[in-house]
Amino acid sequence: MVEAHRRLPAPLPCATGAATAPGDIHSSAEDCLYPTVVTERRISEPVRRQAIVALADARIALNTIAKLVRCSLSSVRRWVQRAKGAGELHDHARSGRPAIYPQELQMRIVAFYCQTHPLPGAGRWTLRWAERRLRSDSAVVGASPSKSTVHRILQSNRLKPHHSRYFLHITDPDFFPKMEHLVALYRNPPANLFFFDECPGVQILKRLTPDLQTEGMRKRLEEFEYIRHGTLDVLAFLHHADGKVHIECRADHKTDTFLAVFRGHANRFSQTEPLHYVMDNLSSHRGYPFCRLVAELSAVECPPEQQLRTMDKRVEWLARQDKRIVIHYTPYHGSWLNWIEFWFGIMGRKVLGESYASPDELKASLEAFALDWNTLLAHPFKWSYDGSGLHEKAVKRFTKMLLLSAAQMELRILTKQMRLLTNLLSDYVSEVSKQIWEQFSEALRLQSDTITDLIQSEEGPQRKHNAQQAFANLNEALREYFAPSTKWLPENLKLPKL
Repeated sequence: MVEAHRRLPAPLPCATGAATAPGDIHSSAEDCLYPTVVTERRISEPVRRQAIVALADARIALNTIAKLVRCSLSSVRRWVQRAKGAGELHDHARSGRPAIYPQELQMRIVAFYCQTHPLPGAGRWTLRWAERRLRSDSAVVGASPSKSTVHRILQSNRLKPHHSRYFLHITDPDFFPKMEHLVALYRNPPANLFFFDECPGVQILKRLTPDLQTEGMRKRLEEFEYIRHGTLDVLAFLHHADGKVHIECRADHKTDTFLAVFRGHANRFSQTEPLHYVMDNLSSHRGYPFCRLVAELSAVECPPEQQLRTMDKRVEWLARQDKRIVIHYTPYHGSWLNWIEFWFGIMGRKVLGESYASPDELKASLEAFALDWNTLLAHPFKWSYDGSGLHEKAVKRFTKMLLLSAAQMELRILTKQMRLLTNLLSDYVSEVSKQIWEQFSEALRLQSDTITDLIQSEEGPQRKHNAQQAFANLNEALREYFAPSTKWLPENLKLPKL
């Protein structure tokens, strides 16, 4: 009666602790320890009906189901009977006046509101703005709905296009091997594992008037106008074992500053203790002067500069395990894998929103907060993320970008994305379902002319060659994946000549 993926687990023991026979059915919601299916949050009727059928299939009493899904007992009986019969979970056709906005028209309104812009290639609609535009030109969707109607249609589809948030798109072709290395490190950490990063350019702002606490609002009023007193850089180390931090406040984070701060932190430990550091890919973190410092602190000989002339060779040497100090690098656009970023977020909320008249005032507050953190608040952070689902999400996001805005992509980002997908096809193909790969292959086929035009319009010969090579390699990887099947092979891809 119900598909396997909708079945619930066996009922939990009753609250009284009494044993329940396999064939028994709970008689009340109070005796059943199932969580409430319908919360205060609004859900759609199809979801409610599926829940009713799933609970009935799990042999839950009908009156209990009514309480769990928060509907009448007659409704529960109706949907259980329909599921037993024809298996229908949709409404029957009703008599009366036809809907003013049928489903097809509603989808056109949704497409207009969510997929078009009020300005040339920019801007977002508001309800009032969309109402006035459709009233002035009803031919756009074939109707001129009111703003309340537009709002109701968006709500019924649980759409909130006015909401947005920042995110870092994965652009590192080797993102997943690097992430796996860090996740394995966090699950089996060495004794001295530290997370390092800089928080650069912290503005020192002095409000023109002191804050006020009003009687009526009971909120703090902050003066809008301020005077700038320069900036300050915060360089911080977070200890994995206990969550304590060591910070340095400096005027800049140039190479010499970074090397001095790093030397000072490493010298806090005996010369025989191994030290592991996680940091990002800033150039000073991968330069030859840093290699010399790590060699000195590790009491090993640093290879000559000619031998470490490229960034990749320096990173490889710094990450070697056969010396006292080992550096682990986050992927590009993978700063969220560095735990010190969590602490910087806490520091920003606790310290940086205040008014400071000089760098010394801000420095004193930062150092005082670090001391209080280490004394009162420090705790080990727990890492539970293992990357599950991220591979498929990366493919789906790139697919959507190709379909909606391929012509607007920067060629260097497009090249990195194609390399990333090629690596996924090579090393992580099983992490992504075949259906997602089929959708991506179709999107690539549809946008092949656009991608070719972007490559041909590139003036830089090296960047153009890299894009051509990435495009050809991705196409070849797709062909190998779908062979011997030919259904999803993008045969008509117009590959540029290499």
